[in-house]
Amino acid sequence: MHIRVLGASGGIGDGRHTTSYLIDEDILLDAGSGVTRLSLEALAKIDHVFLTHAHLDHILALPPLLDSVMGSRSRPVTLHAIPEVLAVLREHLFNWQIWPDFSRIPNHEEPILAYAPIEMGVPVRLGAREITALPARHVVPAVGYRLRGSRGSLVLSGDTCSHAALWQAADATADLRHLIVECSFPNRLRRIAELSMHYCPETLCPDLAGLRDEVAVWITHMKPGAEVDILVELGAGAHCRPVQPLREGHIFEL
Repeated sequence: MHIRVLGASGGIGDGRHTTSYLIDEDILLDAGSGVTRLSLEALAKIDHVFLTHAHLDHILALPPLLDSVMGSRSRPVTLHAIPEVLAVLREHLFNWQIWPDFSRIPNHEEPILAYAPIEMGVPVRLGAREITALPARHVVPAVGYRLRGSRGSLVLSGDTCSHAALWQAADATADLRHLIVECSFPNRLRRIAELSMHYCPETLCPDLAGLRDEVAVWITHMKPGAEVDILVELGAGAHCRPVQPLREGHIFEL
């Protein structure tokens, strides 16, 4: 499993792109602005999209992606998400008002978009690859994911604030090599982080304390302009551990 980071920021500007990961050549995990880095040829190879939740920074490239590849594919793109997320997309995005209903284009029998509801904790297997939704705690229905290849696993928090289920899942993943966890705001904006149900260093450091030492920790979804403060505060946290900022273009091999 080859995982390329297309976007890892909590915003845009100065080359930043929002959350998206390309798995091998045929799977997207989230569809933020990082997808715009891909060529048309690469876009046409995407068969599956997994979403953590329906917030715009994680889905904004999905409608133009489908529009761009419709004429070059003979089968639909399969959209995997929990039912609550799929319901939001049907009602508020692919509704003919914001964007056409691609589950009926070019026709109902052979659409470019197929919905595939997933269940929490139930692996989706695509060849030798395994993708499992994990609980997240956010202001809207959301999940994280565990990605498992032949050489180990990676756990991705998605957008979340502190909750025990993420850390229980990480602890239960015996072959865990990497944890990608969000930390959106610096400590001075802790109140905003709490209202929007995101991590800041003061809330993340205690949760990281129990993670096994051999697991590499990568920080994502930092708000533009706050990256240095967040990383300094994580480094100074009394209960924290070494972390690395997730960069666009980074590649994980599992």
